This record gives sequence, structure tokens and C-alpha cells, in this order.
Amino acid sequence: MISQNMNIFLIFLSAMIVNNILLIRFIALCSFFGISNSMQTSVGMGFAVIFVMIMATTVSWLVYHYLLIPFNLVYLRTASFILTIATFVQLEEMFIRKTFPPLYRAMGIYLPLIVVNCAVLAAAFLVIDYNLDLVKSLIYTLGVGGGYFFAIVMFAGIRERTNMAPVPKSFQGYPIAFITASLMSLAFLGFKGLFGL
Repeated sequence: MISQNMNIFLIFLSAMIVNNILLIRFIALCSFFGISNSMQTSVGMGFAVIFVMIMATTVSWLVYHYLLIPFNLVYLRTASFILTIATFVQLEEMFIRKTFPPLYRAMGIYLPLIVVNCAVLAAAFLVIDYNLDLVKSLIYTLGVGGGYFFAIVMFAGIRERTNMAPVPKSFQGYPIAFITASLMSLAFLGFKGLFGL
């Protein structure tokens, strides 16, 4: 649980490691398994998610506090957050297509899927639910995005090695990927309770 008076470093650490969005909360696993076949696409996806997450959370926080609450429209929170996320993903997709065509082709369908990436929406909801101010919301979101990046890049590195390892045929592909992810999750559970988080 994040409190308003928590140290900024602890907010970041809690979001990135102690309550990792992928390995502890198990949110956004579809992109985690789908895009982590290679290091290059995982790094690209990680940066794309961080960018969209920070921008969408910032705008969502502003919309929530300066539009939805004053006009008593809190029930539109989900719709407004999804619209915000979709806007930033479209802008990012156009940028990546024009600037980094190989990355755009490598990410394929997963780039537009950031729109429905539950980690991005979860970050926007969590900063509201934790009642964080704008600066702490940005720190928390950076931690969530950093945790996503760290987990997917680490997982991609392990998957690249297991693809070359002598894995029994019945465990090749997704079975060994699920086993690897579960072991990573168990390792991250060791951080639970760190600094009272």
C-alpha cells in the first residue's frame, strides 16, 4: 500500500520491485509472454510502455482532478482514461513507424495492443486509488514502467538462453516460458515486506 507521506524513493522502489506490475500483480502478462521472444523487441516495448504510461497517467490524473471531480463526473473515469491511453498510443505508433521502421515491424500487433495493455490502465487507476499528488504519481508511474521494463527485458534474456538450451521437447516454447516466469515471480516475492512495503 502506498501512502501520501511515503518517501519518494520508497514509492519508486515499491512500484518497481516490491509490487512489480508483471511478476507480483500479474497484470499485462499477454504482452509479457507475447513480445519477450527477443531482447530488441522487449527493450522497444519496455520504452514504449514507459512513455505511454507516464504521459497517460499524467493526463489522466489532471483530467480526474480538474475535470471529473469538479463536475461530478467520476463515473466517466474508465472511459476518459482509456481515451487518453488510446490517444498517446496512436501518437507513439506514428512516431515509431516513421523513426524506427525495423522496431515497428518487429513489434507487429503488440504496439497497438499497448492501448489495451492493462499495466498502463492499472497505473492510471492506482495513482488515483492511492490518492497520490501529481509528483508522487509520476514517481510511482515511473516505477511501474521501470518494473515492467526490467521484468520484460530480464525475461527476454532468459528466454533467449533457454531457446538455445537442451530443453525437453514437451517443455519447449511456452511451457518453459511459464516455468521461467513463475520462478522469476517467486524470486520477486522475496522482496515483499521490504522496508514495510
